[in-house]
Amino acid sequence: MNEGTGTNFMNLQFAAKSENESFARVTVAAFISQLDPTMDELSDLKTVISEAVTNSIIHGYNNNSEGVVSIQAEIREDMITIIVEDRGEGIEDLELAKQPLFTSKPELERSGMGFTIMENFMDEFEVSSEPGRGTSIKMKKRIESKKALYN
Repeated sequence: MNEGTGTNFMNLQFAAKSENESFARVTVAAFISQLDPTMDELSDLKTVISEAVTNSIIHGYNNNSEGVVSIQAEIREDMITIIVEDRGEGIEDLELAKQPLFTSKPELERSGMGFTIMENFMDEFEVSSEPGRGTSIKMKKRIESKKALYN
């Protein structure tokens, strides 16, 4: 992501530990709050961060806390772009993994709805993955500022 006029950005890296999922969610929500999102928008964004980070920890790194999860977020006018990446196992069959209810970890009672939730809550959603090299999830959402609603 590029720094430029009318943009703001942040980069965050943390250990692939489940207790860091809430840290990531709150940090990104705090960053996005400068756009004055509605409660629904903020809730949707926190949910997609939780889903993406949890996928990285559980699927990308198999709960190996030595992995690193990275989040980049950029605000450009009223558009937020978020990229969540890991350098974990990657996804063998991306099309299969994107199917609702599919999970590669049924023993963990995973719902298999992570990608579906992310796709439905965001305006744009893109996943790229390479087995043995990791996964990148790029999401975009236009924020309808509450300030604009009352003017």
